[in-house]
Order: sequence, then structure tokens, then C-alpha cells
Amino acid sequence: MHSVEVRDHIMIAHSFKGEVFGPAQKMHGATFVVDAAFLARDLDENGIVIDIGRAHEVLKETLAPLNFQNLDEVPEFKGKNTTTEFLTRYIFDKLAAAARADRLGRAGSELHAIRVTLHESHVARAWYEADI
Repeated sequence: MHSVEVRDHIMIAHSFKGEVFGPAQKMHGATFVVDAAFLARDLDENGIVIDIGRAHEVLKETLAPLNFQNLDEVPEFKGKNTTTEFLTRYIFDKLAAAARADRLGRAGSELHAIRVTLHESHVARAWYEADI
């Protein structure tokens, strides 16, 4: 399996509902380092998994509406706990849609999977990976 991974980051604010979250029920900020890995079983005729430049552009575009936002105020997230795990799936869905629309310099049908990892600190991270 071949993989190309691009990275960016976002700075957000949010709060959580539920006793399990303890002090994180209060408004708090987070800076996430976001890695998006695109996987293919084989390289294409150009010898690539995807175009790295296009992948980075799509990741930046996906993250832009989240960056410097209070996620509690984003209508799309109303009533949701925007946990690290939740955000990995949200970002995956956007990147998978871009892949299916052939926006990565290679037909999305030729890609196998995408993995999105959010690093919430130097000691904790979460990821979501699925076939596309």
C-alpha cells in the first residue's frame, strides 16, 4: 500500500455536554495538527498516489471554515460534541468527497482509503480511516 500524507493545523474553541468530559464541559480552546493520508494499492502512470499540492489545497479548504471558530456556534454542529474523534470523521467525509470528485490529481476510484489524524497534544491523538 502506498500513501501520501499532508499536514495542516486549526485553532478552535468548543465545549462538551456530558459528565464524562469533566472540566472540558466549559469553553476551552484547542490547536489540532491535522494529518490526512491518502492510500492507494498502486502508483498511477505518473508514479504518484495523488498530487501532493492538490491534496494540501483540499485539506486547507476543508479546514478553513473551522479555523478560529467557536464550534459550538457552527450551525452544522448544533447539538453535537465536537470531540477529536467527531472531527476526524467530519474532515474525512469532506476529503473523501473531494477524492470522489477527482480533485486530487488522480481518479478517486483509483484510491483505496483516507486516514485523518488529529493530534490534540504531544501525547494524544485520534484518527478515522475508511475506504473511499
